[in-house]
Amino acid sequence: MESIRIAEAAADTSDPRVGLRAVASLRALTDRLELAQVEAGLRAGLAWQDIAAALGVSRQAVHKKYAKRIDPSIPVPRRSR
Repeated sequence: MESIRIAEAAADTSDPRVGLRAVASLRALTDRLELAQVEAGLRAGLAWQDIAAALGVSRQAVHKKYAKRIDPSIPVPRRSR
């Protein structure tokens, strides 16, 4: 699997240039996967607070990062006042 090979390269400190490129690749992959999971959570009816708790961040942080990046067709729950 490609992601395993990249993770192994990221963990290998014998060639920092290769390792750093691998870390950057993993970061990009993680960002794409996280966005997909945030969208899946919203589609499933999770609130921003639920998603934030699962990610271990504040509601404000997850909302700031993803509110403008999610698929606009996803119904986004509003905070109750």
